[in-house]
Amino acid sequence: MSQMRGIILEGYSNSGKTSILKELKKLHSHDYNSERSVIVLSEHYSQVLHRVNGELKSLNQVEHLNLLNDRVKMLKQLSVWAKEVGDTHRSKGIFFILERFHLNHRTAFSDSSLYKIKQIEVELFRLGAKCALLTISTEEAENRLKSRKPEHWKSKTEKETQIEVDHLIHTQHILRQHADNSIIPTLELNTDQQDWKRYAKIIYPGN
Repeated sequence: MSQMRGIILEGYSNSGKTSILKELKKLHSHDYNSERSVIVLSEHYSQVLHRVNGELKSLNQVEHLNLLNDRVKMLKQLSVWAKEVGDTHRSKGIFFILERFHLNHRTAFSDSSLYKIKQIEVELFRLGAKCALLTISTEEAENRLKSRKPEHWKSKTEKETQIEVDHLIHTQHILRQHADNSIIPTLELNTDQQDWKRYAKIIYPGN
């Protein structure tokens, strides 16, 4: 039995990653046979765009690859330790959840670093990673975007709003393409109903 397994949550902003992450943590905590050690890294520790001292900063390709490699290296070191300990019971293993990781990189940098991100994906696959790609339907996209920070949208023109909706739909299409080309098993899950508990149960590997 593997000493490590995990879930990677991918998807556009407002697709429900953070809400499902919270529900996954609850499921795991109530699973009697679950691992005692849990690693949860939100998108703030892995995505291309993040805040530094309150200001948004976009990592370049090399910086982001180094960041992802550092995170995977940490998981590999813990996996080696778990194997050295020698107990194969799942409760002695490690469960991890990552938010915005390999597909986020593929989408941001296209094919320019494909070989290197594939190497990272192979390592994640060996660590028992599975991916959930959260998506929103075209019909629901505008409502979902406006559900967060409604004041922000009051000043938007119809054309500006449509541009952002189109960007969401286009980005999801690219994410799907990259998911199809990744070694990591990926489940696409439509989150229009915002039923976070049900989605978490579908994703959780203990079920």
